[in-house]
Amino acid sequence: MTSIFHADVPNQRVCPHETYVMKLFVAARKRGFTLLELLITLAILGVVAGIAYVAYNGYIETARISNAIKQINVMSLIISDYKTDKGQFPDSLQDVGLDTMEDPWGHPYRYLNIETAKGLGKVRKDHNLVPLNTDYDLYSTGKDGASVSPLTAPVSHDDIVRANNGGYVGLASGY
Repeated sequence: MTSIFHADVPNQRVCPHETYVMKLFVAARKRGFTLLELLITLAILGVVAGIAYVAYNGYIETARISNAIKQINVMSLIISDYKTDKGQFPDSLQDVGLDTMEDPWGHPYRYLNIETAKGLGKVRKDHNLVPLNTDYDLYSTGKDGASVSPLTAPVSHDDIVRANNGGYVGLASGY
């Protein structure tokens, strides 16, 4: 008859192979993590990294929009100073030295002097197809770099526009 030896029971003989196997098992358990523990850790890190990436991109986009709004406000002041000095709005951004200025996405700002424009075809319009301004249009084409006259067009939703003769500067989708 075979007997089972236990190391923790007193007055019992202990098989030398059993103690060696038990020591290996305990040592291996103390040495590292199981595969399941590592996979769970990697999954948690992946979820946290994904959330952080989306939040970071949202923060960057919000900062770019704020920067474009600020730049349009500064450009509007320069254009107003030009109007005060010359008695008329400039024909282009080049007249005020702003022709090389780019929006935060790397696209040139768009400007249209409404007083000298031939017809209202190029004038920016709201959802009722009413012109946004009576003096001039100044806007960024936004992240996609594309834009059309009415703000209701999907390609115009990310544009940063100046409307109400400077009373509103912000996202076209918010106007």
